[in-house]
Amino acid sequence: MVSQPELRLLISREKIAATVSRIASEVRRDYLGKNPLLLSILKGSFMFLADLVRELDFPLEIDFITVSSYGAGTETSGNIRLVQEPRCPLENRHVLVIEDIIDSGLTTGFILDYVKKQKAASVKLCVLLDKPERRKVRVPIDYSGLTVPNKFLVGYGLDCAEKYRNLPEVFALEES
Repeated sequence: MVSQPELRLLISREKIAATVSRIASEVRRDYLGKNPLLLSILKGSFMFLADLVRELDFPLEIDFITVSSYGAGTETSGNIRLVQEPRCPLENRHVLVIEDIIDSGLTTGFILDYVKKQKAASVKLCVLLDKPERRKVRVPIDYSGLTVPNKFLVGYGLDCAEKYRNLPEVFALEES
């Protein structure tokens, strides 16, 4: 018999909302009048991006980038490939990279390097969840939400083999 994973609530809707609101006030302070490009890393950051931009009351643009490093597993392969480039030119833009979670740092580091090579005017990183115990590559986090334990997390955009993204809270996925 195959065991079903158990979901243990880690971060409530209320805590997520308060964290997004705090981050939005920091972003607003730094980007007001700059018409930044918010570059969301798909698929995981879409919920965070949606909630964040609803709290930003100034001109901005949104674009997406897709990379792959996980496949269907729960561990990064370490082999990162660009799946979808942004459609907007990044040159001379103030780019704020939006990430759901930083784990090893490999994917985020890859994307930050990519954006810098496109000659952006500035590049900053905005992350909802930080898992520092797993870090293999140092990445500069300019706007940080919450530090999380070394567990596999799902919900609020985070997935396991494309499941659980739709959950409105963050859960630790544990084998029962």
